[in-house]
Amino acid sequence: MAGTEIGETQNYNAVADRERDVPADCAGMRFDQALARMFPEHSRSRLAAWVKEGQVRLDHVEVDPKRKVWGGERVSLMVQPDSRETAQQAEAIALDIVHEDAALLVLNKPAGLVVHPGSGNWQGTLLNGLLHHHPPLAGIPRAGIVHRLDKDTSGLLVVAKTLEAQTDLVRQLQARTVVRQYLALVHGVVARDGSVDAPIGRHQTQRTRMAVTEHGRAARTHYRVLERYARATLLECSLDTGRTHQIRVHLQSIGHPLVGDPVYRAGRGTAPGPLASFKRQALHAYRLGLVHPVSGATMQWEAPLPEDMRALLLALAA
Repeated sequence: MAGTEIGETQNYNAVADRERDVPADCAGMRFDQALARMFPEHSRSRLAAWVKEGQVRLDHVEVDPKRKVWGGERVSLMVQPDSRETAQQAEAIALDIVHEDAALLVLNKPAGLVVHPGSGNWQGTLLNGLLHHHPPLAGIPRAGIVHRLDKDTSGLLVVAKTLEAQTDLVRQLQARTVVRQYLALVHGVVARDGSVDAPIGRHQTQRTRMAVTEHGRAARTHYRVLERYARATLLECSLDTGRTHQIRVHLQSIGHPLVGDPVYRAGRGTAPGPLASFKRQALHAYRLGLVHPVSGATMQWEAPLPEDMRALLLALAA
């Protein structure tokens, strides 16, 4: 039974970026299922959004995504960037690029650099710098950014340079196969290695903060003691999930908030000595590992401690 036609061709003037015939092995599938098989370089959610927005046509008309296909129909896919995602302007911002090839870019983000434009930070972000460095990223959602670091967290980020690479990297993140390890300096002496397995959601009264909450999303952080100081401990943290402020919230929840964290201090007063002068959360994403979305090779990068954290550790050791 044919599906409902939603639009007509005479009102549609966009030029198809990609056209393919529905293969015979898709016969009997729903239109949205066939699309996922025909265009594996795009995620199902992205394809569904394009169908809803009229950017995908079957035999030159819009159709219901549940309509069945029988093979031989012509699919027209109009890959058009979301204007909300590409309205930002390119800006000449220095980027510390660790690795770059045709599919992806890995960079070492400094503390103080906002990753994505948002309330109060509409310019001077990493996204603006990426658009200047590689203008074709204007055609990729979020300029290829697939994960974030907080403004005052330094370290490694991966950026996709193609839609295919972005889809693949997002799937790796969802499968929790991307290696993300951080160096974190926390208040207090941590006795032993451990893990925090506690859901994270919005704070009930302070909506800009996150908190361990019964109805939050599952989150798991593993930590390993690297060095103990008189009033602080250097930890290596690994993430199974990537919730907002995850490491900061989890370490605060066990009584060891990050040194310098202005939000998650767990009621601690002014720290003594060199700890008092550190003005950002002492958190650095130092190791990143993933499978290259094109070659399939396992790749890994490391970024040394930034100067401010290195100087703090030297002061504590002295």
